[in-house]
Amino acid sequence: MTSLAVSKTDPARHRGLRVALLDGFRLTGGTDAIPLPGGAERLLAFLAMRHRAAGRLLVAGSLWADATGGHAYAALRSTLARLTPACRAALLVTPSSLELAPGVSVDLHDAQALAHRLLEAGPPAVADLSRQAVATLSAELLPCWYEEWALVEGEDWRQLRLHALEAVVAGLVRARRFGDATAAAGVVVRADPLRESAQTALIRVHLAEGNRSEAVYAFDRFSRLLRVDLGLAPTPELRELVGRSADRTTGSAAR
Repeated sequence: MTSLAVSKTDPARHRGLRVALLDGFRLTGGTDAIPLPGGAERLLAFLAMRHRAAGRLLVAGSLWADATGGHAYAALRSTLARLTPACRAALLVTPSSLELAPGVSVDLHDAQALAHRLLEAGPPAVADLSRQAVATLSAELLPCWYEEWALVEGEDWRQLRLHALEAVVAGLVRARRFGDATAAAGVVVRADPLRESAQTALIRVHLAEGNRSEAVYAFDRFSRLLRVDLGLAPTPELRELVGRSADRTTGSAAR
C-alpha cells in the first residue's frame, strides 16, 4: 500500500502547475488541463484558497461536514489514495497537514494581490487599470459551488473585488478613460444593483464626462430600485452629488 504520510517536493518539479478558481475550477500544467479523480477537485480548491498549511482534521471536517469525524477522516484518506501522480505533484502532504506544493500558482492569489494594490493609498499603476485587470476582478470565485466553505470564501472575494473595481473606476476617471470607466462601473452595478457605492461610481463617471442627463437617469433608476426593493432612499451625499433635492427625487421616482 502506498504511504500517505509524507510527500517530499521539489519546487522546480512543480513549475507550471496552476490552480484556477475564478469562473470555475481548473488544474493546468503549462497550457494543458489536468484531469482529476473524484474528490480531488474539492480538495485542491479548498487548499488553494488558503495561504498556509491546513491540518488534516480541518480539511476532513470542512470537506465532509455532514460526516462524523472518523468517516470524514477516512474519506480524506481515500481521496488522497486515489490521486493521480499529476494531482499529487500539486500537494505537499505530511502526517498532520496538507497544502499546495511550492511553485504551484493560484489565480485567486494573483487576483487578491491585484485588488490589494488597487486599494492602497496613492494612484494605481497603469497596468492595474487595464482591461485584463477589470476582467480578473469581474470573475466570481467557484460559481455554482454551494458548500459552506466555498460560499464564505466567495463572499470575501466578492467584497474585495467590488471595492477594487470601484478603485479602478476612480483611477480611470482620473486618466479620462471614460469608456473603460463606464464599463468597469457597470460590472460592479450588475454584481450588486443595490450597492450605493457602485451606483455612485457610475454617476461620478457620467458627471466627469459632462453627461449630466446620464447621471440623473442613473440616479433616478437607482432611487426607484432602492425604494421598491428595500423601502429606502439614496443617502444625502449621493443626492447632493447629483444636485437634486430629496423631494424632487421622490417625485421623479413616483412618476
